[in-house]
Amino acid sequence: MTALLAGDLAEAREQTGLDLPEFFVSEKARRLWRYRFDQVTADPASAPWLVRAAVSEPDGAVVGYAGYHGPPDANGMVEIGYTVVPEARRRGYARAMLASLLVRAAQEPDVRIVRVTISPDNAASLATIRGFGFVETGEQMDEVDGLEIIYEVPADRIPTA
Repeated sequence: MTALLAGDLAEAREQTGLDLPEFFVSEKARRLWRYRFDQVTADPASAPWLVRAAVSEPDGAVVGYAGYHGPPDANGMVEIGYTVVPEARRRGYARAMLASLLVRAAQEPDVRIVRVTISPDNAASLATIRGFGFVETGEQMDEVDGLEIIYEVPADRIPTA
């Protein structure tokens, strides 16, 4: 993560053994790496819950990143996030990432609710969550992304869409 924060894609590739795309050192991605780096520095136990590279099978191409915003909170809620690199969009990778995150959440005994927040203008993400049982529960203002609609699904009712 420190290599990605520094914009050193070659070092990040060497450390991970993955052919990380240029998007991983974009301004958007580096904001995420900074936030998650600070988070894991403050709470090392959160590391297993945070962002990971998403790799397609069987070719091993890195198509994005996905993870949780942190471990379950006191109410058993985890929030998920996923990003598909621009050159890999519209191929079902976001849906696969979402499904994988939901399966893991459902298997975790401390998780009771899975949350995702989406801009009301993000038609692609809204379409991605359809069929997974999410229900709109409210809205919030994000400092970076603006208005977001909050969707949640109970972990014990996650369908295998």
